[in-house]
Amino acid sequence: MDASQVLKQYFGYDSFRKGQSDIIEAILQGRDALAIMPTGAGKSVCYQVPTLLLPGITIVISPLISLMQDQVKSLNEAGINAAYINSTLSESQMYKALDCAANGKYKIIYVAPERLETMSFITFAKKADISMVTIDEAHCISQWGQDFRPSYLKIVDFIDSLSERPVVSAFTATATSEVKTDIECILKLKDPRVVVTGFDRKNLYYSVEHLSGKKKDAYIAGYIKEHMDESGIIYCATRKNVDTLYETLSSMGISVTRYHAGLSNEERKRNQDDFIYDRSLVVVATNAFGMGIDKSNVRFVLHYNMPQSMENYYQEAGRAGRDGEPAECILFYSPQDIMINQLLLDSKEQIGEYTEEELRVIREQDVLRLRKMSNYCTTSMCLRKYILNYFGQETEEHCGNCSNCLEEFVELDVGEIAADVIECVRESRQRYGMTMILSTLAGANTAKIRSAGMNELSVYGRQSKCSQQRLKDVVYTPVSYTHLR
Repeated sequence: MDASQVLKQYFGYDSFRKGQSDIIEAILQGRDALAIMPTGAGKSVCYQVPTLLLPGITIVISPLISLMQDQVKSLNEAGINAAYINSTLSESQMYKALDCAANGKYKIIYVAPERLETMSFITFAKKADISMVTIDEAHCISQWGQDFRPSYLKIVDFIDSLSERPVVSAFTATATSEVKTDIECILKLKDPRVVVTGFDRKNLYYSVEHLSGKKKDAYIAGYIKEHMDESGIIYCATRKNVDTLYETLSSMGISVTRYHAGLSNEERKRNQDDFIYDRSLVVVATNAFGMGIDKSNVRFVLHYNMPQSMENYYQEAGRAGRDGEPAECILFYSPQDIMINQLLLDSKEQIGEYTEEELRVIREQDVLRLRKMSNYCTTSMCLRKYILNYFGQETEEHCGNCSNCLEEFVELDVGEIAADVIECVRESRQRYGMTMILSTLAGANTAKIRSAGMNELSVYGRQSKCSQQRLKDVVYTPVSYTHLR
């Protein structure tokens, strides 16, 4: 049996997608491999097909328990013996799974990176016939990646501890050029076959809408009503936003469910299945939802809030249109999103043990990614071009299929406003936040302004003809363009 026959018999596909056969061929020739392929491009097939043709076991290292469980379930249903080793198993279940693996029952085993250091797994691995070690979500090994996990750095030690070095393959959907280089170096890939299929999803329409509050809610309600028969995902930054929007859409009679970490495991599983099997057409969720969800008919992905990074946005938006048919990715932006995300980053619990230097690098990268994400929301350039350039895929073309390409822009001179903001900060001796500064420039006659003496400043009311929203846009928007509405 060859790779094409395995693809047909076990996965039901007649032909490989772009890049898949190149990776599979390299692995079967005994070469290491690195594949950077967008969400929905079929990365799992690239290691699952050769697994069935290689003599021994494939170990797949993955940080996502839900993804492991979904993958193992799908493989078992396809007639491929697979198992996972993670914290959801009891100690006795874990030993039983390893014993079955040692006796050749399983061809593929998914394991959390933390398990590689346990004595039981090390003992098993040293005796097992391991043909390949596959690293899923390989960007987690890089400090430049958005999900750096120190546990991933232990993978190399695990591979080095094996009596014979197996083929090493690594896969990710979101890797900048720096992350790609990091993956190759840290994993010590030997003469790897590197395949980057490109980040362009031509069937996706990208749009940024500068709306907030009730206007945003009204837009979403109207949009859902116009797409009542279509499946879609709405991402929110917080659980509170998920619950509020879910209640609003439910009250409108929309077929909707929700997903976030505050729900019980049973409710999350039930709601996820309701969405996958079209019992609920729309799911409102935090970014905890979506990894490993193989649902091809998602026609739209809406972002109620701006994500924290381009990597997150690309991955989440990429869950639309996996069947290749047209789909829409709409992001709603307001300057407040930057502050919300900064608060979320500041309170983010880091998984694993970090040195002070690692924490410093992570914080710096988080801030940089957030800035580049906000630039995406405010740029006048082609949105598709911005995404591709971010991931190192240079293009000079304008796609003609994003909101920026289909709208006109006007350049505004905001130098006078910027100068007044700076002058107001100076006169107030940097004692107040931006809300107070902008209220002063707008000439607000409030008790707070008067008690602080801000109405006595020379710049008080100097921008009274300019709306406070325009003043906020100037302060929080990093480019001097605005949509013509």
